[in-house]
Amino acid sequence: MQALACVEAAKQRTEGEPDMNASDIMTKTVVTGTPGMTVKKAAELMSQHRISAIPVLDDADGLVGIVSEGDLMRRVEGAKDETRSWWLSLFSETQTDARNFVKDHGQLLRDIMTTQLTTVGPDTPAGEIARLLEKKHIKRVPVVEDGKLVGIVSRANLLQALAAQPIVHVRPEAGEDERRDIVLGALAQVPGLNPVHLNVVVADNRVDVWGIVNSNDEEDAAKVALEAIDGLGEISVHLGRIPDYAWGI
Repeated sequence: MQALACVEAAKQRTEGEPDMNASDIMTKTVVTGTPGMTVKKAAELMSQHRISAIPVLDDADGLVGIVSEGDLMRRVEGAKDETRSWWLSLFSETQTDARNFVKDHGQLLRDIMTTQLTTVGPDTPAGEIARLLEKKHIKRVPVVEDGKLVGIVSRANLLQALAAQPIVHVRPEAGEDERRDIVLGALAQVPGLNPVHLNVVVADNRVDVWGIVNSNDEEDAAKVALEAIDGLGEISVHLGRIPDYAWGI
């Protein structure tokens, strides 16, 4: 029980500021369009403001779609395959072809905008947004609250958030117990790693970590966690493995 209490106290020391959410990293001043805006005007706005997408809002400022640079690029001559065998067209759906024609030749945003939207709320964690962008293969996601657009999070916003992540700093006057707590707190955040199974020895300007892990990945993750602590001094990690046959004992 004493070891668990020590780990919990160490977690609190190293957690610091809470994880960032969409509201912390989103772009709040968003250039938007309307369904009746022309494609030409949208292209001009994207070029002028150096942005890669424009959310589309209705008369009540509700989010109804989004137009990206990809939607515009498909209209560039030569960017799409115009020629297709006549026999292949027999197997295509007329409705789909008509919809694609509208997207390729429509003059208003309502014609070309994407309406099946992926959105997040202001309280969505930055890590969850990153996973969403990766899963959906998209570059940005609108932030919506009560049906209204309040911002947009792009990959650039996530990179800025990553760059702003603080590194844990050890006070020069910190004692050995405090430094040990900080190390345990960092290790407690490694997935799959149980700090209760570790022994951290802090002496002078050196930290030694002894214990058992399940895999090379866990050992690598432990080293990365310790590298994010500034001011620890010399760090040495000694982590062994439990043989597979031992689990049956």
